[in-house]
Order: sequence, then structure tokens, then C-alpha cells
Amino acid sequence: MSGLNNMRILILSQWCYPEPDLKALTFARELRKKGHSVQILTGFPNYPGGKVYEGYKVKWSQREVIDDVEIIRVPLYPSHDQSGGKRILNYLSFALSASVLGVFRIRKADVMYVYHPPATIGIPAVFIRFFRRIPVVYDIQDMWPDTLTATGMVNNKIILKLISWYCAFVYGMVDKITVLSNGFKQKLIERGVDGKKIEVIYNWPNPFTLPDTHDKSKMPGAKERFTILFAGTMGRAQALDKVLDAAAVLKKRNSHTIQFAFLGGGICLDELKAQKEKMGLDNVVFLPRVNNNEVGAYLAAADALLVHLKNDELFKITIPSKTQAYLQAGKPVLMAVGGDADEMIEEATAGFCCQPENAEAIADAAIKLSLLDREELVAMGNSARNYFDRHLAIHHGVERFEKVFEEAANV
Repeated sequence: MSGLNNMRILILSQWCYPEPDLKALTFARELRKKGHSVQILTGFPNYPGGKVYEGYKVKWSQREVIDDVEIIRVPLYPSHDQSGGKRILNYLSFALSASVLGVFRIRKADVMYVYHPPATIGIPAVFIRFFRRIPVVYDIQDMWPDTLTATGMVNNKIILKLISWYCAFVYGMVDKITVLSNGFKQKLIERGVDGKKIEVIYNWPNPFTLPDTHDKSKMPGAKERFTILFAGTMGRAQALDKVLDAAAVLKKRNSHTIQFAFLGGGICLDELKAQKEKMGLDNVVFLPRVNNNEVGAYLAAADALLVHLKNDELFKITIPSKTQAYLQAGKPVLMAVGGDADEMIEEATAGFCCQPENAEAIADAAIKLSLLDREELVAMGNSARNYFDRHLAIHHGVERFEKVFEEAANV
């Protein structure tokens, strides 16, 4: 096997640049800087819109090289709409092509890093491990089948039981498991996974640049109102309809100096826009999705940043990846998730926490933030950034993964 400073690493992820990705090309670039050889096996970019990106066309295989990282793309059925059947076909089509085609296209590697979700990624992971004898580090970012029930995607008990059995099989086959929170680790141990093979490694954010100046003209109303920004995917798990209910509460209380802004896209975007119009909310602003290079300007222009998920036991053991980006931005955070995510914000003294899906509680927290003076807001933002630098910057995570990779390769 190669030494720690020049390992051959295969990254298996259904999603990769130019799609939003935390652990594909972004991760590969950092590993290359550390002297490792990295190859990525992925699909053709179509997330989150479900349409293949301009400049790409689904075919049997495509090879490209970006920043000295070789990317092998195999075919899939592009889809990311509300149809559970189409989403499953999207996941299974990639799993099949990555197993059958990918096993012949990849180079020999010392270790394979696998990004989960979707859980179907376990199929090519186990297949490649068996046929190419590559040890697997399996990074669980989404707890299946729990997430399927929490989002309402699957409710059939028989199907959920089969998925649970399948996940247990995959967890037993891989060499090491990494998770994003202590809650995830405890949940896996409760399900019979050996705690010695599980490591907690916090996520890092996608790279973005913060501008030197804060240009509030990017967001309508931001110069006149205290603006709380949600940036990211607007899906079922985010339950943002309850945030619109909070905006209605603020309006009812005559708190006209506060507004919520939403930046991004997702399957619930059109519904949320329709809800805004129906409720007559002039304190809600929707902004179009922007590329990663532009996100920082919006984060900087906001007064505070919002994280919100459904009030579900699953989400109380997760830490949404946008949390790290918000802390890096050095802005106060309104955290409405519960559990591990709340603990991180409280430990960092980086904002206020409240119960998710509780419009009154969200409105109360928004008012509490808006009543802080500028010095208090700046101090809270500085605490957020300091916590990020000490614990969550990408080099911390990469160093942890290097150790896990070496352990897996030597099992």
C-alpha cells in the first residue's frame, strides 16, 4: 500500500461538480493538496433540478480531468422531482451503472470513500469492494430508512423494513463508517453496528468567498428591515411553510422591521411562493438560485441566517451542512432544528435556538435577534467564525479522514 502522504483514493458519489457537493471534487482537491492521487466515480450532473447540466449529455461513459482529479461519469436517469418512483429510478440507475460499468473504468485504489446518500450507493460500494478488493470508508450523511419516513417519501412498513435490512447489510460489509454527529453514531450503535468502526467527522461547507463589504442592495428590503436569510435546498425536510407562518405571526404582531429571505431552489419552491401570495406576506422575499461564487455576498448582506428542519426525531441527531457555512460567514444563526445542531450553536455562542415548526417560537427568536444592538450582533458573528476556525474548517476534516483512510487500508 502507498504511504499516508501518497495514497490512491477512489471517491464514489452520485453527485459531483458542477452539482453542489461537499465530499466529491471539493474533497478531492484538498486530498490532492496533501499529495494523494484521487479519482471520482460519479453520474452526469442533474441535481437539484433533475435536468442534465448544459455541456453534458448522458452516455455510456465520460472521462474528464479537473484540477488534476480524474472524474469518471456513468449514466443515470436524471430526475429530482416529487415523484418517488422517478427518484428511486434515478438512484437505482446510477447504482447499476456504477456497479457494472464503474468496476471496469476505475483504477486500483488503496481505499474507497463512499458518500451516502442515497442509500443505493451501497450497491456499487459493495460490488466494487468485492471485485476490486478496495477497502471502503462509508460516510453516512443521511440516516435511511428514517429520512424516508421523515420526508414522507416512503411509508410502507414492509418496504421500510427491507431498506433497514439492506442498510444493516451494507454497514456490515464496509470497513469503516464516518458520520456527521454523535447522535448518528449512537443511533448506529443501537442498531447493532460496531462502535469501534464508527468515527464522527463534522462536515465542512462548500468553498465560498465573503466580500469585504456588505452590499444590502442584493436583497430587496434589506436596507430597511432586519433580514434573516435561509440559503439552500427548499424541500420537504426543511418544512419552510412553517417559517412563512412565522412571517405571518410577525405581521400580525406589527413587527414590520423584520423579513425572511429565501435563496435557492427545490421541489417546494413553487408551493412556498404560492403560499406567500395567498397569505399576502410582504415580509418574505424569494431570491433566485445562484452559483457558489455568489452565495457569500448574500450571506454577508443578511443580518442573521436561518436553519430549519421538520420537527422530527431524526433531525435532532443531524447537523445540517449549511450550519458550517453560516458559522464560517460570521453571522448570528437562528437555529430551529433541535438536538445536536442546537448544541453546536449554543457551544459556539453563535445565535439563538428555538423549536422547529413552531411559528410563534420562530417569530420570538427573530424578534430577539432583531433587538440586539450592532455590537452584540458583531460579537455573536465573531464567535461563530472563531468556532468554525477552531473546529470545522476543511483541513480539520481532511486530516481526520486521512487517518480513517489509513486505518481502513490496513484492516
